[in-house]
Amino acid sequence: MSKVAVLKTQPDTVIEDYKRLLDLAEFERHIPKDKPVILKDNISWHFLFPGANTTPWQLEAVIQYLLDHGYTDISAVHNKTVVIDAPKGQRLNRLDVVYRKYGIPELHNYDPAHMKWIVYKPKAKMLALDAIYPEGFRIPDYFVGKSIIHLPTVKCHIYTTMTGAMKNAFGGLLNTKRHYTHSVIHATLCDLLAVQQEIHPGIFAVMDGTTCGNGPGPRCMAPERKDYILASADSVAIDCVSTHLMGLDPAKVKCVWKAGQLGLGCGKFDDIDVVGEDISDVNFGFDVGATFASRVGHLVWFGPLRRLQKLFFHTPIVYIFVLGSYLYHDYFWYPLKGKPILREWLTTPWGQRFESYGAAEWAGEPGPAGKDTTPR
Repeated sequence: MSKVAVLKTQPDTVIEDYKRLLDLAEFERHIPKDKPVILKDNISWHFLFPGANTTPWQLEAVIQYLLDHGYTDISAVHNKTVVIDAPKGQRLNRLDVVYRKYGIPELHNYDPAHMKWIVYKPKAKMLALDAIYPEGFRIPDYFVGKSIIHLPTVKCHIYTTMTGAMKNAFGGLLNTKRHYTHSVIHATLCDLLAVQQEIHPGIFAVMDGTTCGNGPGPRCMAPERKDYILASADSVAIDCVSTHLMGLDPAKVKCVWKAGQLGLGCGKFDDIDVVGEDISDVNFGFDVGATFASRVGHLVWFGPLRRLQKLFFHTPIVYIFVLGSYLYHDYFWYPLKGKPILREWLTTPWGQRFESYGAAEWAGEPGPAGKDTTPR
């Protein structure tokens, strides 16, 4: 039976609570000490925004646990997207502070000096990737033979209803053309989990739900304090438990249901051994909702304009959509709605815990294409 550990926590005890969480989830049984370990954090937005990104205490607790338990070969791997500036996200979310503190090398899967992309032929039958990449799809050679620890948060997602451990592999294992897969995203996530199980000697997920993301995530959300932390060696099961906590319809999280059917993990809440907190009756009452940008996305990925996807996204026309998303999120939503939310959050106990890693810097010019004026 798959096990998911769930605990309640507070800002002043969160590091030790995470360590207890990893013991409950039997971390050492699933992650071998004689293999290198990759930390795969989650930057959904380069800006600081509560609930969107891996938290510094989440990352620090996992690194401390690894070092305390004899794991010595540790690195972090980052990815980028056409609208997310990875180095800026590491800095503004204070993850770089933690990596430097513990001497963890940071690598980027888009830097040829760090790793190469190699054609990979899975042993498992693919649901979607073979059709999307008929010439063969590529993965970073650096990932093969190393264990991986995913560091997502509890939040909603406009395309997958929720996003967590399974979705966190998306940016790491597929290149910048991964938007080709959006119309079959649930099948793609199942394929990627099957690939992970072939190339990684160990897979583990540590999920932060101290501040969770309600609404049209992974960016334009309404953060809600919930004080939960989760951990599991089963990516499917931890995503299923996160779905349960948020009160979302499991039938809409097709990747979890399908992955369970394929034997990639446990996709039924009642079949999961939840240890720690009793969450059987917990329901956050979250609702994904929509923004203007997400409604446009649904039209072209899943709606009546779907038949035009190759025209829209396999040609230079795609840059119109990229620019539109960039302007909407970074120049409209964040300045008008995101910053007031962030200001209020920084006055809360979790916001103050964040600033223990350094005063928040979030006044810079938006986006990877803009000139960043944030103080360094």
